[in-house]
Amino acid sequence: MEPIHLSRFIFWNFAGVDDLWRFPYHRIEKGTASFHFKDSPQPVHLSVPDSYPTRDGMPFEKFLQNHKTTCFLIIRDDSIIYEKYFYGYTAETIFPSFSVTKTFVSALTGIAIGEGIIKSTDQKVTDFLPWMKRDGFQHISIEHLLNMRSGIRFNESYSNPFGDAAQFYYGTNLRKYVRHLKIKEPPGLRYHYNSANQQILGYILEAATGKRISKYLEEKLWKPLGMEQNATWNTDSEKHDDIKMFGCLNATPRDFARFGRLYLKNGLWNGKQIIPQEWIIRSTRVINDSLDGDGYPFTYNWRVLDDGASFFAKGMLGQYIFVNRPKNLILLRFGKAYSGIDWANFCNRLTEML
Repeated sequence: MEPIHLSRFIFWNFAGVDDLWRFPYHRIEKGTASFHFKDSPQPVHLSVPDSYPTRDGMPFEKFLQNHKTTCFLIIRDDSIIYEKYFYGYTAETIFPSFSVTKTFVSALTGIAIGEGIIKSTDQKVTDFLPWMKRDGFQHISIEHLLNMRSGIRFNESYSNPFGDAAQFYYGTNLRKYVRHLKIKEPPGLRYHYNSANQQILGYILEAATGKRISKYLEEKLWKPLGMEQNATWNTDSEKHDDIKMFGCLNATPRDFARFGRLYLKNGLWNGKQIIPQEWIIRSTRVINDSLDGDGYPFTYNWRVLDDGASFFAKGMLGQYIFVNRPKNLILLRFGKAYSGIDWANFCNRLTEML
């Protein structure tokens, strides 16, 4: 690790919710018209699911705050039925999403395939990135990257200052780090979550579209979905200006919820198919034996429950966009830490109560 990575890790310690202001960023502009969720005339009153310790009937809001939640938002049938913020955060605050970002890059991949810019997920990394033609990378496909089955050697530990994840997150030259990656095993053998897959996928999108991924996101998602606020996407440094494709997309909670709504609606938005329906269907089904660290099936950077009845995007420190199709629900939990809670299970239990 170069000295700057280690010094940043030691000085800033573990990644936190204020990191979005520590790194340079690209600005993602909203459009001229915004889509607005309705305010429900009858907001729900929630209680903590029985399987969670409530300390003698602890109120729902107290439970959230005690477990480091900064925002909890529930939308049903396009109406906001619950919305609470803690620790000084508000609906206008820009929140970091960490690895929730990966689902946006997955969506952009589906859009690029729908437009014919990319032929299919069977195309190889080196079809787009000839500078990666070495040591087995020519065998890795987009499909392998999306499902974390590339076989790339990568240490995803966030607590190890000498690991690859720390270098990617705190470092200042992402393309250099990608050039130094090695292959551990042939692709397709097994699931291994690592952020290098997503960084490479982002480079593929930029090569295929001829645009910075932030601009492609702005054109294909941010403006068409009527996002309410501008967003930012952090880069490695002002000098190299490579976007952190594996995370670091920052926006307001309601705008993240709009993205969840797009998947709830099978990629359709105001009569226009933004993402091909086939891509949404495939992204929210169990298509292989990949399980994340919590035991949830992993497909195209989404975690999937009940073969698509519910699915969720997950980011470090407990950032979640949780979608439940049968009840037309979107739940969003962002926080300063997981605080010992499996928030996917928590959200799933709440959907049973709503």
